[in-house]
Amino acid sequence: MNGEASPAKDQPHLLRRFGLLQATALNMSNMIGIGPFVTIPALMTALNGPQAMVGWVVALAIALADGMIWSELGAAMPGSGGSYVYLRDGYGRETWGRLMAFLFIWQFILSGPLEIASGYIGFAQYLNYLWPGMTADKGFSLKGALVVVATGVLCIFVLYRRITSIGKITVSLWIGTLLTVGVVIFTGATHFNPKIAFDFGHDSFNFSFGFLMGLGAAARVGVYDYLGYYDVCFIGDEVKEPGKVIPRSIIISLISVAAMYFGINLAIIGVVPWREFVPAADPPAPVVSLMMEKIYGRGVASVFTAMVLWTAFGSVFALLLGYSRIPYAAARDGYFFKPFARLHPVKSFPHVSLVVIGVMAILCSFLPLTTVIDALLVTRIAVQFGGQAFAVMLLRERAPNLDRPYRTWFYPFPALVALAGWYFLFASANLELKNFTIGFLLLGAVVFLIWSKGTRRWPFGSPTGN
Repeated sequence: MNGEASPAKDQPHLLRRFGLLQATALNMSNMIGIGPFVTIPALMTALNGPQAMVGWVVALAIALADGMIWSELGAAMPGSGGSYVYLRDGYGRETWGRLMAFLFIWQFILSGPLEIASGYIGFAQYLNYLWPGMTADKGFSLKGALVVVATGVLCIFVLYRRITSIGKITVSLWIGTLLTVGVVIFTGATHFNPKIAFDFGHDSFNFSFGFLMGLGAAARVGVYDYLGYYDVCFIGDEVKEPGKVIPRSIIISLISVAAMYFGINLAIIGVVPWREFVPAADPPAPVVSLMMEKIYGRGVASVFTAMVLWTAFGSVFALLLGYSRIPYAAARDGYFFKPFARLHPVKSFPHVSLVVIGVMAILCSFLPLTTVIDALLVTRIAVQFGGQAFAVMLLRERAPNLDRPYRTWFYPFPALVALAGWYFLFASANLELKNFTIGFLLLGAVVFLIWSKGTRRWPFGSPTGN
């Protein structure tokens, strides 16, 4: 079902060079990144205390169920673009799948840069600890803007090369990420104060509609922290033995990062009282730097902050690498606008898609972090996450003989859990954001119909456009 013709040897084409180590490094660098270091205030604010960790557990359940879906689809259909391929083939390559694939790319052109932008925002905030004045408490900061732009341009520059050297860079950044996380967990474990960590209020578990909405907000933050466990799926054409490597890298990444996040969260709230950074400010406080300062002083905290900056850059690097392949793959197959299908004539990577996504991420970095997190999640749920859960079930019925190197454990239970979790997060978001998402997708559907009519493709012509 994913049988595009192979390019001629003398034509630019993607190279299969990513093995299990590089794929796992890519996923984990994407997942950890700056997320847990900047979202602790928002997580604790959602339920006003450490009980917000329940939201983190809900997020983990959703991510594990969804990870099995990604594993089955990615192993069976390893192509660049990930979700684009799964939605296209799951709903019918030349009928409803065209619409779903287009809508996925349509929302991704917004949500992908928003996710990358969250890393740039966090990078600027932690740099502010080393260089005060980089960010403003309110309003615009010229220094912060210059940092965001410089970081974004540097990321594009580093990725503007062949995949062979990128694999080595990815592993190097991943090692720095693991070192940073290890220092946080070790420091927290050796200075952990349970009275600080479990300082619950009197109404911490007052189960009500407000608690449910707060739980949804906490779970959205938790899911944001986990995003990236599937990043290898977006470069499926560049993965060696994808039937084995893709599901293994997803499962290893989820289990490893879940353990790390548990340690990071407890390490921070066991040293820095949560009441010191709740309610969350915008921009958020660099709580990990504050934690190190409380224990070791400003000098050591400054060194550690530099490690967080390394981790943040590793995250946006991994995101931009994977996400630049999505519009390229869709455009290459005729499901999105043609300019995105161009490969660099010498270095064989999608340079147009890379630059467009990279520039849009820089522009999105001027939004508040909480807005960025909620917007990128809510815009993805309806088409991408929810759509894939249905796609894996549709493919089980429509293509029972499809080669599936990995099959979802306990099917269909994980798909149903993922669907319930995603739509709970959508329902708990604020009304304006939900209305914007629906309107944005309706606009995308209109653009799709105009484009299809102009090219005489389904639903206005034959599936092949003849």
